Amino acid sequence: MLKSTTYYIALGSNKGDKFKNLQDAVQAIFEQIGHVWSISKVYKSPAFGFESEDFLNCCLVLQSEFSPEKVLDLLLGIEISLGRVRTQKNGYEARVIDLDIVLAEAEVIQTEKLQIPHPEMQKRKFVLLPLNDIASKVVHPVLQKEISELLQHCDDDSVLEPLNIWLKNPSKAYQPSKYDYIAIEGNIGSGKTSLATKISEDFNAKLVLERFADNPFLPKFYEDAHRYAFTLEMSFLADRYQQISDDLAQLDLFKDFIVSDYDVFKSLIFSKITLQEDEFNLYRKLFYLMYKELRKPDLYVYLHQNTERLQQNIKKRGREYEQNIENAYLEKINTGYLEFLKTQTDFNVKIIDVSHRDFVENRSDYLWVLGEICRV
Repeated sequence: MLKSTTYYIALGSNKGDKFKNLQDAVQAIFEQIGHVWSISKVYKSPAFGFESEDFLNCCLVLQSEFSPEKVLDLLLGIEISLGRVRTQKNGYEARVIDLDIVLAEAEVIQTEKLQIPHPEMQKRKFVLLPLNDIASKVVHPVLQKEISELLQHCDDDSVLEPLNIWLKNPSKAYQPSKYDYIAIEGNIGSGKTSLATKISEDFNAKLVLERFADNPFLPKFYEDAHRYAFTLEMSFLADRYQQISDDLAQLDLFKDFIVSDYDVFKSLIFSKITLQEDEFNLYRKLFYLMYKELRKPDLYVYLHQNTERLQQNIKKRGREYEQNIENAYLEKINTGYLEFLKTQTDFNVKIIDVSHRDFVENRSDYLWVLGEICRV
């Protein structure tokens, strides 16, 4: 997965329904670019550098996997979609919407197209005041001063009026933190780890990832399933039991909920496929002795992918020991999950068909999946 960057975006409008223009821009930024963490107050400010109607200004904190150049292109596209027309005349002019990247963490970019930090930000109170609401301790990477200090020493004597109306943060509608513990499950290559990771980053969740990469028996199992199946399943069961017990017992006061990319019941599903009947009967007894002690998820999400898409994803991520997995094996796993989920009454189950969705590369698909998770 790509590393996310935190951006600080300044928004302004002084034509038409100014507040609506800002709200529409916030919505479009969320839908097209990334997660909106926070939004400042809205301030009314006089036009800066030219005679015109007053502006409404604000700033927001944005987390995105896109590069600064891509974020700029998307912001310009949003401006156009909301009706901004740039003229050829020099100097300032009234605008329906104005969207600027003010900061991008500690990045310093100086190109003809893009300058970060914004070269004029320290001179503009209409940028610094709302930015101070949401990022007062953030340090300017060139001037090496906090935003609060830049505001204190800004020479701009403009008088800004905070408005008693607040922009809605669209991220709130997709926040799944009404659940204390969410388990994301699915077949091999379904994208459960990617989804759990994205949710944890966007919504301040404690992330619990299965430690399958450390299991020395997994490559051996794919080479000789009959010989290593019982050893593999027992090692997975012990590791999953220990990890779930430890991670769910450790309270994290700085996280809002827990999201994991597996539920320990997968041990029984996989073992039923891989083990001989007598081995499975023994394994099942041991499993239920452990399972009754474990906390169950408040929401169990199963990502259903068709076999063709699973194979595409498996090939794409390139784990050598997975490359010869047969379709029949994947189909048995899927059947095992669905049979298990039909019988569950202990927790809330949601089966989401993502066979025609790419929630890793396509943000609209990601938001669709979040909407399905949050839908009552």
